[in-house]
Amino acid sequence: MKVWLDGKLVDKGSAKLSVFDHGTLYGDGVFEGIRVYNGRVFQCQAHVDRLFESARRIRLAIPYTKVELTEAMHKTLEANRRINGYIRLVVTRGLGTLGLSPFKCSDPSVFIITSDIEMYPQEMYENGMAMIIAKTIRCPARMLDPQVKSLNYLNNIRAKIEAVEAGVAEAIMLNEQGNVAECTGENIFIVKDGQAVTPGLKAGILAGITRAVVMRLGDKLGIKTAERDISPEDLYAADESFLTGTAAEVIAVTKVDDRIIGNGKVGPVTKKLLVAFQEFTDSNQV
Repeated sequence: MKVWLDGKLVDKGSAKLSVFDHGTLYGDGVFEGIRVYNGRVFQCQAHVDRLFESARRIRLAIPYTKVELTEAMHKTLEANRRINGYIRLVVTRGLGTLGLSPFKCSDPSVFIITSDIEMYPQEMYENGMAMIIAKTIRCPARMLDPQVKSLNYLNNIRAKIEAVEAGVAEAIMLNEQGNVAECTGENIFIVKDGQAVTPGLKAGILAGITRAVVMRLGDKLGIKTAERDISPEDLYAADESFLTGTAAEVIAVTKVDDRIIGNGKVGPVTKKLLVAFQEFTDSNQV
C-alpha cells in the first residue's frame, strides 16, 4: 500500500508522524472520510470544502490548495490501483511542543490513505439493525463546534463502547436537551406518515454529506424531508428509521433499545432511498 504523506507517495511502513505532532498528542487536526465509486471520488468538492471549513474554524492553515489535495487523492488511488473503496484525508497541526499552544507548531502534516471499508455486514442492510440510545451525550455545540470534523473522537468512542457492550453495532447520541442528535458515525432519520425527518444543525450534529444527498434524492422521489427536533419518544413511535453516512451509506434501523421500530423490517421509504442512493453512486454524478 502507498500512502500520500506531505507531498510524496511512500510505502505504508514508512508513513509516520512524530510523537510530538499535535495530532498525536492532542487530537489536534481535521479529517474527511470519503468513498470512491467506479474510480470517482464521491462528492469530492463537498468533502474538500468541508475539510477546509473545519480547518478554518480551528485556525489550521492547510499547506495545499483544494485542487492540489484533489489531485493528491487521485494519485493515491492510482498508485494503489483502486477504483472502489475509501479515502481518509487527514490534516494534523504538525510538529510542536508538549504544551497546548498550537502557535508553537511547525507546518501542518497532511496524509491520504486509500483502503477497503465495510461498515456493517450485508445482512444488516437487508434486515435492518438494532441500536441503543447511549448514556453518553453529544458534546454541546457551545463546548465543541460540531461542524469541525476533528481528530478527537473520544465523545463518539465512549458511545461506541456502550453499543459494543450492549451487543449492537451502533448507538444514538442525545444532545443536552434530551433530543436525538446523531449516531457515533452517522446521521439519523425517522419516517413518520411518509415524511423523512432528521435533526437540524441546531441539534448539535455534523452536516453530513451523505445526509444532504439523501435529502435531495428524497425530493426527487416525492418523499418529503424535514429538519426538526426528534425526541426519543418520536424515534420509538416512528414508522421507519435509517442512518446515512459516508461509510454506512443508507441502512435501516429496526430496533432501538427494547423497542421495535415500525414492523421491525426495512420500510418502503428506506428501501426507495437506498435504491436511489445505489443508482446515484453507480452513475457518473457522484
